[in-house]
Amino acid sequence: MSERDKEIKDAALRLLARREHSRNELFNKLALKGYGKDDVTAILDELTRQGWQDDLRYAESYARSRIQKGYGPVRIDYELRQNGIESVDLDEIVQQVAGSWMDVLERVYSRKFKQDRAIGRHEWAKRSRFLVQRGFPGEMISALLHHLNISLNKF
Repeated sequence: MSERDKEIKDAALRLLARREHSRNELFNKLALKGYGKDDVTAILDELTRQGWQDDLRYAESYARSRIQKGYGPVRIDYELRQNGIESVDLDEIVQQVAGSWMDVLERVYSRKFKQDRAIGRHEWAKRSRFLVQRGFPGEMISALLHHLNISLNKF
């Protein structure tokens, strides 16, 4: 292993020591430090073989953290794709962390809003936009309306 390879490996291990990283994240961070594409790829292959870097482990850790912070499946999936992770079973992870997506959605909703049984359509639209921004799909938000027995007033 050349001195340059050792330098790249040490930089990658320092990053991995702080938290899990996807292969794509590590590649981008090391490229920003000025290391060559081929050199970085070879080192990342080695780290993956040795078990230091694992995209599945990263995805599960990342998803678990975001679920606990109250983000929905659409947003988490989008963020994972941005970090180079194409597919992960979020439903399995949410079962381990919170039970179900509806449980996560209900927790986020109840933290942010009062438990009114009747609200106006404008207020529901505002609340829905907040939940959409958190990454919950429209069907799930509509199901929450029925789950919490909220009636919409015309005002």
